[in-house]
Amino acid sequence: MQREQLEQLLRDFEAGVASVETLLDAFNQESQQERLDNSLTMDLDRQARCGFPEVMYGENKSAESLLAGFETLLAAGQPALATRVDEDKAAHVVAQYPQSIYNPRARTLRIATADDTPQVEGRVTIVTAGTSDLPVAEEALETLTWIGATTDLVQDIGVAGPQRLLDRLEMLRQADVVIVVAGLEGALPSVVGGHLDCPVIGVPTSVGYGASFSGVAALLGMLNSCASNVTVVNIDAGFKAAYVAGSILRCRRREP
Repeated sequence: MQREQLEQLLRDFEAGVASVETLLDAFNQESQQERLDNSLTMDLDRQARCGFPEVMYGENKSAESLLAGFETLLAAGQPALATRVDEDKAAHVVAQYPQSIYNPRARTLRIATADDTPQVEGRVTIVTAGTSDLPVAEEALETLTWIGATTDLVQDIGVAGPQRLLDRLEMLRQADVVIVVAGLEGALPSVVGGHLDCPVIGVPTSVGYGASFSGVAALLGMLNSCASNVTVVNIDAGFKAAYVAGSILRCRRREP
């Protein structure tokens, strides 16, 4: 339930227009999770609990399930986002919702509500070590756009060319949160974190030669970071990094 809807309901109750039963019915309806089929349940109360609506993981969902989930979210006035969506499934949803935005490199599909205003205040800068990390970085970028954060993308400043990072430091220092996406040995978040006073979220990617073990080497390197402001999400988890960044911005907004 949106804040405005809740406030109006309480005003009606205070004025004697709405009864206790009306309030109870509204709360029960809002907290109820709508079951779409035997395998998909949409949590329409998640935005009220967690700050952002439910996001659909599209890897093993059918196009019909994705479409049904989007219909439910939009009917509830919540923006829709699905990750790991292939082009065929995306085309099925776009045919029904031409306003959909599909990013084939990020494999994300999102639809805004009519009131497409930013939900959070603050700036997140996404940094990639190399252009091979762009699919994960763009998943983070699309998620932050869905959240409503101001976002910058800085590409290809890996540790093999340290002067490239130094050239971008002033820009990075304007960010409230920095997401660093890197594969191979995963050293870049530590280097970036050593220059900044904001949270740095490391995203290891499955980019690299054999000894990178599909991102495990980068994950372990980032987990062992010497920079104390660096935290780490899972391999290729651009969505997760963006969601955490959005949560940090929401908490900063609540500070007195």
